[in-house]
Amino acid sequence: MAKTKTVYVCNQCGYESAKWNGKCPSCENWNTFEEVEVAAKSSVSKTAARKAANAAEKIVGINSVDASRDEIRYKTGMKELDRVLGGGLVKGSLVLLGGEPGIGKSTLLLQICQYLGEDHTILYVSGEESVRQIKLRADRLGVNTENLYLLAETDAEAIADTIASEKPEIAVIDSIQTMGIRDISSAPGSITQVRECTSLFMRTAKSEEIPMFIVGHVNKDGAIAGPKVMEHIVDAVLYFEGQKNLSYRILRAAKNRFGSTNEIGVFEMANAGLEEVENPSMMLLSGRPTDVSGCCVSAVMEGSRPLMAEIQALVTKSGFSAPRRTATGFDYNRLYLIIAVLEKRLGFAFGNLDVYINIVGGLRLDEPAADLPVALALYSSLTDKVINDKIVAFGEIGLGGELRNISHALQRIREAKRMGFEKIILPKQALKGLDLSKSDIKIAGVSSIRQAIGEIQNI
Repeated sequence: MAKTKTVYVCNQCGYESAKWNGKCPSCENWNTFEEVEVAAKSSVSKTAARKAANAAEKIVGINSVDASRDEIRYKTGMKELDRVLGGGLVKGSLVLLGGEPGIGKSTLLLQICQYLGEDHTILYVSGEESVRQIKLRADRLGVNTENLYLLAETDAEAIADTIASEKPEIAVIDSIQTMGIRDISSAPGSITQVRECTSLFMRTAKSEEIPMFIVGHVNKDGAIAGPKVMEHIVDAVLYFEGQKNLSYRILRAAKNRFGSTNEIGVFEMANAGLEEVENPSMMLLSGRPTDVSGCCVSAVMEGSRPLMAEIQALVTKSGFSAPRRTATGFDYNRLYLIIAVLEKRLGFAFGNLDVYINIVGGLRLDEPAADLPVALALYSSLTDKVINDKIVAFGEIGLGGELRNISHALQRIREAKRMGFEKIILPKQALKGLDLSKSDIKIAGVSSIRQAIGEIQNI
């Protein structure tokens, strides 16, 4: 029997140390080290040498590998999920799906089983529910395919052996925090168990070419619970975002070895499960107020998809010695930069005013093209001047108050036209190479934030 030793592992990033530390040297979080028993490494044996020789026999040339098969990807039946995955579920891939409890992770996976079950066999493994409970949920969602098989089990080795022997075409593990390996003394959900179980499922998926979905819980910070190394093991990491009091959910890829990480999928939680939102722009603009200051619409890019997002700003007199700055869905530091530019270049005073920024619909704007609409919304709220609701603005703001060029201008213009807007304010450099002679929407190319403010009242 192999000897064991004690190490201390950070439950946030997976950093290992021989002694306990109050602060993790890697992620710099406090009180995150947990005591873990691990098997000591043994010396290289003849068995290990024999395994190395067998592995050498598996070496193949890259040009001899056939990757041109049409069935290399499985369509899930949900276009929004396929978009985030990069076109479908890749054979032999390991996909980690994370999100807050009740956000819709298990619901989404059970729904796609109905479509995938028409042509493929699926094994749904649950460590949280019994097969009867899964059946009740499937009946509510209308999932009745005969190719869906259920297994209630928490032993990761038994599950891996079952997948290898039964060879389903697709497997679902719900959830990784309930799985455990008997030879590891720590409890299921611990750092070591989550890491080793994920590695075991990864080896099974790659060796048998069976794609797997793994459900992962999130910690208090919103990140997937478990060591960071778990995210390095899997092929794709998908996050479900949204607020429980809102019906809309956004699926975002944080990592994807087989596609872009900029794509998002938009869903709506209904009585019959998750429904795809084919027109996210209309959803994000629904209920938009008119004749109210502090509101501006922007055209943002999420991967290859243009979206119309409503930006709201509220500038009000502060009752504190240090004014508040709050941003929801927008970079907090970027907000400080925009306020500084408005104060220095245009002479507006925000020193004794509270500033609040909100991106409606739970959307998070990360690209610099959102700078201009945020600045216009701040100006509108500060001066209490209403921006015409038929105007769209986008552009990056420099420290000199100038507007810098942005990408995908044509796609943004087309989306604004489709949604019925009449005027677009954008950087002048973005107009180069665009043929707008036949466009019936007014385009205002400006070179500074001062010129953009002058355009918002003219339409």
